[in-house]
Amino acid sequence: MNAWQAIILGIVEGVSEFLPISSTGHLILAQRWLGLANDEAARSYAVCIQAGAILAVLAIYMPRVREMARGVFRADPAGRRLAAHIVIAFLPAAIVGVALEKKIDQYLFGLWPVVASWFVGGVAILAVARLRKPVREGIGDIDAIDGKTALAIGCWQCLALWPGTSRSLVTIAGGVIGGLTLAAAVEFSLVLGLVTLLAATAFKALHGGRAMLAEYGLFAALLGFAVAALAAWVSVRWMVGYLNRRGLAVFGWYRVALALCVAAAIAAGMLAPT
Repeated sequence: MNAWQAIILGIVEGVSEFLPISSTGHLILAQRWLGLANDEAARSYAVCIQAGAILAVLAIYMPRVREMARGVFRADPAGRRLAAHIVIAFLPAAIVGVALEKKIDQYLFGLWPVVASWFVGGVAILAVARLRKPVREGIGDIDAIDGKTALAIGCWQCLALWPGTSRSLVTIAGGVIGGLTLAAAVEFSLVLGLVTLLAATAFKALHGGRAMLAEYGLFAALLGFAVAALAAWVSVRWMVGYLNRRGLAVFGWYRVALALCVAAAIAAGMLAPT
């Protein structure tokens, strides 16, 4: 992997990680376009550079992280409750992901499964946007979320194990369905993402990090990390404001259009489906 490939993948990861369009799906597409093989090194690289995006969101949501730390180490009931609910929401996908990791890598890390997920998710967003107005009523502070709602959001997050689905999309949708305002659902999704993505990155680094470094080298990994951090910081800053003003519909149209374009490229032999 050369420097330009690492920069492109870092931008793709950072921009798409917290938008409801699926960073994994976009990275798979970018890797195929760049001519990188669908192997353990490529899959590990796609996951490990998430650490840059995690760093960006950590910087933006540091007050929430401090609140949870006070709850764990000091007498802060609200922080302790939020930390507990983040853990509850994290567990379903962690358990299912570890159990099905090999099956997911074997059957779902191809472009056709990603295209199907992009299309279905896009249609779902457009259907919801047509039936409902932007959600501004409901629980507006994530400190007020209860354990049942946190668990439900965690179960929704399991759907994101299918590349192309988007962890952000399903957790935001799960939060809104669970009675949160759109703003609160976005915030809970981002804070939950810190834990989920950190765990996924650590797990993949332990299992595939050696293959990644042997294939691409340390410089490519660090460059992808740094670019992803910068791109994610800009992307999250923009997304929070945009979703609060406009809602999810534009992402639905984007997903449908991208799915159709990639399907056409595969059918024309311009992209390898595996």
